[in-house]
Amino acid sequence: MGNETLEMFRELTEAPGAPGMESSVRDVMRKYITPYADEISYDGLGSLIAKKTGNPDGPRIVIAGHLDEVAFMVTQITDDGFIKFQTLGGWWGQVMLAQRVQVQTRQGMVDGVVGSVPPHLMTPEARKKVVEIKDMFIDIGASSKKEAEEFGVRPGDAIIPVCPFTVLKNPKLMMAKAWDNRLGCAVAIEVLKRLKGVDHPNTVFGVGTVMEEVGTRGAQTVGQTLQPDIAIAVDVGIAGDTPGISPNQSASKIGAGFELTLYDARTIGHSGLRDLIISTAEAEKIPYQFAIVPGGGTDAGPMHLVGSGVPAVSLSVATRYIHSHASILHYDDFEYLVSILVALVKRLDAEQVKALRTYE
Repeated sequence: MGNETLEMFRELTEAPGAPGMESSVRDVMRKYITPYADEISYDGLGSLIAKKTGNPDGPRIVIAGHLDEVAFMVTQITDDGFIKFQTLGGWWGQVMLAQRVQVQTRQGMVDGVVGSVPPHLMTPEARKKVVEIKDMFIDIGASSKKEAEEFGVRPGDAIIPVCPFTVLKNPKLMMAKAWDNRLGCAVAIEVLKRLKGVDHPNTVFGVGTVMEEVGTRGAQTVGQTLQPDIAIAVDVGIAGDTPGISPNQSASKIGAGFELTLYDARTIGHSGLRDLIISTAEAEKIPYQFAIVPGGGTDAGPMHLVGSGVPAVSLSVATRYIHSHASILHYDDFEYLVSILVALVKRLDAEQVKALRTYE
């Protein structure tokens, strides 16, 4: 793991990228992927598309991470200067209280903290209940609505979790906000980097989609724009190696290999593409594990429904504590995922893709 890779991880994860407001992280991804792309373009919503041509007449292969992260939006400033907010993406209220945030204003970042009625002032019965998100607020240190507005805050501003990129004592483990899904963006960058100067039988698109966390919206427009022959969504998975999780909930372990998602709420992985990934991983001796996520979905959902249908799968990295301020993953899994995608790209020639899309 070189310093350049660590710096890429740091810049990607620390950049603000609330759904629909991904410009800062898009700039970071563009900086890192441009040296390895033949062309950079965008769809109408702002998803970044980096094209790498091997065979211009070959299949069109999309490898897509998403730029956005779970975040919040300012909806109201109270007369006392506190911020009321709307969640953007899926949040569990228990991971939010007393966490640091930054309001992304047109004048710059404004620091704050998520607050609520303190337990000292609650009845014993009330303390046993989970504080509802609607009863939370953000304290930015303003004494009035006027002062908050003078800080630059206004409705519609994004509110971003705060967590510096941190390499843990075990240097293979990395903690950050927004691994979901700056990991996918980093994978797309690294795949194009490793294809530089390599003959491959297709055209690869390394993509950073927008607004995945609020309904995989960018993947729908990217799919319509690119009309891929094969689509692979790259995301994070749910690690099952912490206390309290049973193997039938999640058997994935960090550091044990990339994840191949068999089923989620929006996609059943294409059986032919799934089998090709498994045989490729075994031939290349790349560790892998299976994932089933009945309560979630990825960008593979809308992409596999483009046109007459697109063979698609989701590949991921097991990650602890997603959809919170701080999540942890293992560097080796990043390497495994990049390696399987590079090997797969080399195999996806016109004949192979035709076989995947033939059902007789």
